[in-house]
Amino acid sequence: MTTSPSRASRWPVWLCWLAMVLDGFDLVVLGTVIPTLIKTGELGFDAVGATLAATISLVGVGAGALFIAPLSDRFGRRKLMVACVLWFSLFTLAVAWAPNVAMFGVFRFLAGVGLGACLPVALAYMNDYAPAGTAGKSTTRTMTGYHVGAVATAFLAIMVIPDWRTMFVVGGVAGLALAPFLWFKLPETLPAAQTTQKAEQTGFRDLAKKPYPLVAAAIAAASFMGLLLVYGLNTWLPQLMASAGYPVSAGLSLLLVLNLGAVAGLIIAGILADKHGTKPIVLLWFGLSAACLALLSIKVDNAILLNALVFVTGVFVFSAQVLVYAWVSQLFPARLRATALGFAAGVGRVGAIAGPAVTGGLVAAGIAYPWGFYAFAAAGALAVLALAAVPSAIANTDSAKERV
Repeated sequence: MTTSPSRASRWPVWLCWLAMVLDGFDLVVLGTVIPTLIKTGELGFDAVGATLAATISLVGVGAGALFIAPLSDRFGRRKLMVACVLWFSLFTLAVAWAPNVAMFGVFRFLAGVGLGACLPVALAYMNDYAPAGTAGKSTTRTMTGYHVGAVATAFLAIMVIPDWRTMFVVGGVAGLALAPFLWFKLPETLPAAQTTQKAEQTGFRDLAKKPYPLVAAAIAAASFMGLLLVYGLNTWLPQLMASAGYPVSAGLSLLLVLNLGAVAGLIIAGILADKHGTKPIVLLWFGLSAACLALLSIKVDNAILLNALVFVTGVFVFSAQVLVYAWVSQLFPARLRATALGFAAGVGRVGAIAGPAVTGGLVAAGIAYPWGFYAFAAAGALAVLALAAVPSAIANTDSAKERV
């Protein structure tokens, strides 16, 4: 189902964007507090504890994407999004009062379950709602909220760190404030095929039917690599820069610059994808991501040049992953949209777990710089190989009116 937005229907656009702001908060918040927690040893944190907390929170996010998000293909997007935002917000608040590393990880896991479903549901909602032929721009513009949230969180961290608890209080309160607006202002957008064929059930088994299996596998592999980059960089960039000899404050500033680049990249990528096709742009973006990440392994003493390189890296790395989501929305019919997005995001979250875990291991071993950037560059190159095997479009048995 597609809808032409009007002046009276801008609420869904902004509310889905704000839901992505919350996802952006979660993307960056651990990266902003980990250096302080490791340095002070508060709650019993060390490099191993920080890696565990980062990993378990991403397990929750992956579980939410895989097992909760697909429910919106059966029951509708709106109620699920509201429930997930409330769940995430309550457990994010709980993190601020965690008494030890173990409970910190438990609360982060539970918060992640709710938040993990928000991204695929919000993107599926916007692709149900968007005019035909605008999947690239609809997805990337919605996802600018993801990185605006990351930028705002990094900026907040610069102001309040080492008071790390404030970070989680602000994130939880913001989600609780958003939930009533989602409930009262967000209309339901179930795909037409589901409103007329209630008995039909959709799920991951549909992705195993022709012509989807190879496409789903390749997209999932690319999403794995893309989220490895996104979460690995945002969780550990300040610590990587500290390992290279830069001050901690410089690392936090570069985190902000990285996500400013991401916002610019999303706008550019969406326009180019709709004009030239998603496949060539996403291949180009991942290839340039690998090149930029390899360059970051070189110590740069000039502050202006370093900030420029990090900004350009942000332009390509983050919008490359979002273009994967845009492509999923184009390749799969509306009745499978949230399921396919949830599968890509959920499998991708394994990469999100691997990125911080591998980089955390390199930090603990004292070799994070430059080997962390070498690993990231390799992930970008592997994503190019996976996506090269995916066709620009696939035939399916669903009617044309279900397609974006």
